[in-house]
Amino acid sequence: MNHSKQRNTMSTALQTALGAALFAASLPAMAQAWQPDKNIEIIINTAPGSGQDSTGRLVQSILQDRKLAGTASITINNKPGGGGAIAYTYLQAHPGNGHFVSIASKSLLTNHISGRAPLTYTHLTPLAILFDEYIAVAVKADSPIKNGREIIERMKKDPGSLSFGVATSLGNPNHQGIAMALKVSGIDLRKTKTPVFQSGGNAITALLGGHVDAVPGSVGLMRKYVEAGTVRLVAIASPQRLGGIFANTPTWKEQGADAVVSNWRGYVGAPNMTPAQIAYWDNALKQLTQSEAWKKELVENNWDNEYRNAAETKKYMDADYAELKVFLTELELVKPSK
Repeated sequence: MNHSKQRNTMSTALQTALGAALFAASLPAMAQAWQPDKNIEIIINTAPGSGQDSTGRLVQSILQDRKLAGTASITINNKPGGGGAIAYTYLQAHPGNGHFVSIASKSLLTNHISGRAPLTYTHLTPLAILFDEYIAVAVKADSPIKNGREIIERMKKDPGSLSFGVATSLGNPNHQGIAMALKVSGIDLRKTKTPVFQSGGNAITALLGGHVDAVPGSVGLMRKYVEAGTVRLVAIASPQRLGGIFANTPTWKEQGADAVVSNWRGYVGAPNMTPAQIAYWDNALKQLTQSEAWKKELVENNWDNEYRNAAETKKYMDADYAELKVFLTELELVKPSK
């Protein structure tokens, strides 16, 4: 081959390779071009004292401590009510704005399926699944109710004999944590008493005041009340016993009811967020879940590490919505279409 032609060919190849490499290297920078330049608002769809609220404040703390939001401030905005509808309607009112995000849970799906909320994940921008946690059932520390089996036996005799304080809507994972155990035990859910509260904290307050007999809620919510000795856990809807302070609490399965119910907590943004905004949150939340502070909370709260980025979260929610629709129909918690 002619040496001059060979040099030209090599030069062209090198230029092409270099150009491709430079373009590839620029992609992350292009994707990460967006940065928050004003206050970030984390919207909580429940009142202070709930599991949702605690998660939101934990995210706020780690983002600030690790400076993952740059110089932007971060505030919490509690907007309880309507089973999350008020908060998500507020979030929807800021389309294309990466500064407005919200903590979300499986109730974002169940409330839409059951006809209790007009909005679901498809109306917003799914950003992340952060973790998964199981649902426990608590009674007051001095309650005569000794265990979950006793609840089932009493409800078989009279489905209206006990009341269960549910936060924040019927059909959501908290409600499922008791409803599934009752359903598989042959108890008519339509005859049960399930007053609804705006947060898990409010439901526990009602329990401690003697206004309800039991409260189903996440193990993360229950931890501080168990440690304080104000409540006792009579069942956990997990496949096997959890560790730590929950090690002595039997599962529903141990007590004759094949009920396993968990709730994920995640992160959603305003509708129509740009790829650059989504890329920013992918990077920030991934770093958050890799922090030692986050890992410590996972262990202390018996949370399962289930981090998924925005693309993975959208696929997960698609599948979860379909499964939940079948599940809630079986529990007779889906309102029939007119």
